[in-house]
Amino acid sequence: MKWQGRRRSSNVEDRRGMGGKTVVGGGIGGLILILLFTFLGGDPSILMNETSQPVNDNSSVSYQGSEQEEELADFVSVVLADTEEVWSEIFRQRGMTYEEPTLVLFTGSVQSACGVSSASVGPFYCPGDQKLYIDLSFYNELQQRFQAPGDFAMAYVIAHEVGHHVQTLLGTTQQVMPLRQQMSEAQFNKYLVRFELQADYYAGVWAHHAQGMGYLEEGDIEEALNAANAIGDDTLQKQARGYVVPESFTHGTSEQRKRWFYKGFENGTIEGGDTFNATDL
Repeated sequence: MKWQGRRRSSNVEDRRGMGGKTVVGGGIGGLILILLFTFLGGDPSILMNETSQPVNDNSSVSYQGSEQEEELADFVSVVLADTEEVWSEIFRQRGMTYEEPTLVLFTGSVQSACGVSSASVGPFYCPGDQKLYIDLSFYNELQQRFQAPGDFAMAYVIAHEVGHHVQTLLGTTQQVMPLRQQMSEAQFNKYLVRFELQADYYAGVWAHHAQGMGYLEEGDIEEALNAANAIGDDTLQKQARGYVVPESFTHGTSEQRKRWFYKGFENGTIEGGDTFNATDL
């Protein structure tokens, strides 16, 4: 992706090096559940509010990241700026105003309106404060653990979280999340899958417009598709336990995530992303 020397977003809040600890209940099993649910965009408040407790630590440390980390911080700021440009125009065309989210950089753990979250849950979006949260060490995890290298793999992650912000602005989040109290976990998971696939679609919509602006390079879309494939529910469950439990899926299979991202990339419009009424999910 062509990103160097371009505009950075002013909506970045750097909390790296600040204190903050998390005590997660439920042992290893609880941590795995939170990981699978919140990975790449789930709402941590659904699980974290009941499973984590903050430990007071008001210390503030002067943080100096490595050269690679600082470059990555610049990169995610540029990607965020690109999403602001794309979604502001899409909303303007619909007679709406796009409210830009804030991206919070943190290390270790962080306090959000959704509770205290550890970096182990991966990047996430909190609708309560309309902020994206990311520990930049996730980039190394994408490369090493998930075998999804490339800067556009990371761009896809950010665009997915911004997709959840778009859902909040459009009212989708407010319609879906209350359903958790009205149905069984297995039934609600089916809605979560459609919710997450729509965020993947919106990430593809952003990529469509980024290509139109001349920011994409050869191989970028393949990097995003590789990342989507690596974090499908079926792939993650096979790696973790050797088999899959479809009724526990919360984000969609690798094939579904790739397909909906690419559909958004091809269409470039909000209208094509109604995953909730799609018969060919």
